[in-house]
Amino acid sequence: MACPHVSSANLSKPGPSDPVYREDCTQCFDSIDDPAGLDVCLKCFNGGCPGDRNHAKLHSTSHGHPLAVNIRRTRKVIERDEPPLKMSKLAIAAETEADRYETKTTVKCLECGLDELDKEDPAIGPIVDSVMKANTFSQKEEVKAWEQEMTSCEHILTLQQDPPKQIESQDLGHCSKCDLKENLWLCLQCSALGCGRAQFGGVGGNSHALAHSQETGHGVAVKLGSITPEGTADVYCYTCDEERVDEELGAHLANWGILLSERQKTEKSLTEMQIEQNLRWEFSMTTEDGKELTPQFGPGLTGLKNLGNSCYLASIIQCLFDIPAFQERYGAGVGPLPDVLDPAQDLETQLRKIADGLLSGRYSKPESDITVSEHSPEVPHQKGLQPSMLKHLIGRGHAEFSTMRQQDAFELLQHVIKLITRSKHPSGLPDPTQSMRFVLEQRLQCLNCKKVRYSSNEQDSIFIDVPLEKLPAEEGEEPKYKPVTLKECLNNLTATEVVELGCTSCSSKDGFSKRTLFKTFPEVLVVNARKMAVVNWVPVKVDVPVLVDDEPFALDSYLSKGQQPDEEALPEDEAAAASNVPAFVPNAEALAMLEGMGFPRVRCEKGLHATGNSDANSAMEWLFAHMEDPDIDVPVSLGGDSGCASAADPEKLAMLESMGLGGPRAVKALKETNGDVERAIEWLFSHPDDGGAVDGEETAAPAGDKKGAGSAELPANFQLQSIVCHKGTSIHAGHYVAFIRKKLGEQTSWVLFNDEKVVKVEDVEEMKKFAYVYFFKRV
Repeated sequence: MACPHVSSANLSKPGPSDPVYREDCTQCFDSIDDPAGLDVCLKCFNGGCPGDRNHAKLHSTSHGHPLAVNIRRTRKVIERDEPPLKMSKLAIAAETEADRYETKTTVKCLECGLDELDKEDPAIGPIVDSVMKANTFSQKEEVKAWEQEMTSCEHILTLQQDPPKQIESQDLGHCSKCDLKENLWLCLQCSALGCGRAQFGGVGGNSHALAHSQETGHGVAVKLGSITPEGTADVYCYTCDEERVDEELGAHLANWGILLSERQKTEKSLTEMQIEQNLRWEFSMTTEDGKELTPQFGPGLTGLKNLGNSCYLASIIQCLFDIPAFQERYGAGVGPLPDVLDPAQDLETQLRKIADGLLSGRYSKPESDITVSEHSPEVPHQKGLQPSMLKHLIGRGHAEFSTMRQQDAFELLQHVIKLITRSKHPSGLPDPTQSMRFVLEQRLQCLNCKKVRYSSNEQDSIFIDVPLEKLPAEEGEEPKYKPVTLKECLNNLTATEVVELGCTSCSSKDGFSKRTLFKTFPEVLVVNARKMAVVNWVPVKVDVPVLVDDEPFALDSYLSKGQQPDEEALPEDEAAAASNVPAFVPNAEALAMLEGMGFPRVRCEKGLHATGNSDANSAMEWLFAHMEDPDIDVPVSLGGDSGCASAADPEKLAMLESMGLGGPRAVKALKETNGDVERAIEWLFSHPDDGGAVDGEETAAPAGDKKGAGSAELPANFQLQSIVCHKGTSIHAGHYVAFIRKKLGEQTSWVLFNDEKVVKVEDVEEMKKFAYVYFFKRV
């Protein structure tokens, strides 16, 4: 029976910019590796599962796209009857998909119910071939996975080489200044050969190539062992101190008689060594006696595949979808998936997809690619879900999360919360981030007249600064730090401090005492532990054990009592507030220290003002954390300048929003303070009841139907539920994992989610040491 849709389908090949979803379904994680395979639409290249969920049919019916190619892939079984061959040199050739899999394709019409259309039909065949050859959506992402965004530079583009000469092969065997035979860098200007800097993994180097550059001013060099016949190699510009790209590398090497076609890569590239350095931050996957930890399988025990520097994403997603509010909002029983034109580009669809993948247990099963034998005693883990579509949506339009570089897991959490909060929720479905929201209340009291002002701020997390106290160590040992308790950190967070502010009531400049407490508590309290030390003026993350009990603990003592009957409130006189704000006078000693470190005076004053004008160290840490602020070089302005208020700067609004101070009030605060972010923050805290009306606009009505943030009911008992842990000296490098308290059978145990690996753990001490983000549930 001929299909009438073939001739009328008007199909076309996918273009270079067209995403081809031929790995997994855009609405669930059923994939080409499942028995039913995957149906890829030949019209729009959407991937739909043809199995029991039949998202392919749903897509066909709703979009009127009847024709699809079914792709089924089976893994070739590898049986290791003997030990693998020992590698004698670095393997360059990658294992292809054809080496690993057998793939079968059939063309079908979902409307006619025909499963075996003629693939040789000229209206179908070329389209199917193009679909199979095109880079998939995830492959396009993975191409960027471990690549840096490298460009050329003026020193390469204007490179003037010395007269040509033939370099004999024996002269390329070792450094011209020492006997090192690897990590050799050839100066492209004069052909001097020198060893590079020592690299991770034991690669030696005495920096003779760098010394040559400093002595001669020759900036551009290429690493000999990294050159491939295709013309790729590690090219470094010592003048820029950056890795670069040389589009004319072949011609530049030919000047010295070196032909690309005769080169063979023999050493790891800088990028490969960077990968190895990131991957070395591994968390223990064995018991004390060397046995591998037991893999776990089932609902809520599904791993996420690392897409290349995506462990920060996997760890946060695992913790979020352990929260009941997220499970109820996006899990089973929510209702039918939204009917959208492109499911892969819809946040609601992708969040439901990840919830189904993680919670259903449907994909939590051992990967059976290798037959275990005496030569392959490894415990089979999961294949892991590949969250490419969700990662793309989360990062879309974001300067950092759209890249494949390692990121700060806590910053990602804040970004995801913002995306979910701003997204359109289907009728009757709540915002799951509401369970994380609470209110902090700040109390200011004038040290002279004793009048008070209370202000509140809704938040979804808190920061705790972890005290650093080094323990005695032997010479040459890594520094170790004294463990601290969570209670110590919370006490520091809620402690009373003195800030330099002028009083609008008595005009005193003695300052105010300030204390911040909880006005309400959330259902899930998120705590970010900041463990930073400054080493050689560079902030470095250090490992300080924060001791947290496994048993529930009370936070009742941190609840604010609010304004008391015997307390007199400061007057809300805006005119007085504007005229009596004193000029900021920076701490002279701290200012001198900061200027001595090389900070511009404007930044020194800004750092001191932002940290209460207390000391140089606090201001320096603030400066390191705010180097990228768009207004970092705008002078501190506390005077009541007259004139027309400037329009609210979107970047400044974003800064306030990141502090939980967004909305119409933030717009008004910036306009009232002529765009000064620091003054805007002070204005917001001093005008807690101002709704944000600007220039005659109506004040935004409070969300009367919206559930309040948190609850002040006592007792407020919390228990540690999950943790995102980090190993590495920077939050932008290293490795992230998640530890989550799970019900395994009749017992509750800690489970480690290390990308696709999910194992039960017995010892949680390592978890406590490297904890970075805590999730506490109210019990």
